[in-house]
Amino acid sequence: MTGVVILIAAVVLALGFGAWRARVDGRFAARRTPRAIATPTENPTGTEPTGPTAWDAVVAAGLVETPGERATLLQFSSAFCAPCRATRRVLGEVAEVVPGVAHVEVDAEHHLELTRTLGILRTPTTLVLDAAGREVTRAAGAPTKQQVLAGLDAAV
Repeated sequence: MTGVVILIAAVVLALGFGAWRARVDGRFAARRTPRAIATPTENPTGTEPTGPTAWDAVVAAGLVETPGERATLLQFSSAFCAPCRATRRVLGEVAEVVPGVAHVEVDAEHHLELTRTLGILRTPTTLVLDAAGREVTRAAGAPTKQQVLAGLDAAV
């Protein structure tokens, strides 16, 4: 009897976790202020944080030199990640359709220092960077096209 109760509890917990994961996977979390990768300092006007941005870390890692004019979709993926391939397709389609948006894919395994610097915990993770290279929002998991477009709205 005890084994049956444990089995039922495990199934209920697994279903609950799966439902929660399906609900939050791929959603972009809105940030109130753009995120700098180091402790921000106040600029003279006191309105925005200054300091190294996520794009500065990408350039320092030697990946690409030029961000998107409007925004950059920075995707962290790994070689054997099936959702990463779907995310690559979705982000590529959005970058083709929306003017001024660039898509940059980073192999998390080959760029571990950048992955750690930006706090990437799983793949795929997508960061939306504004025109200045600051992180505006991020999504862990495979986002839909509509979620990416909504995330881009935060970058403008």
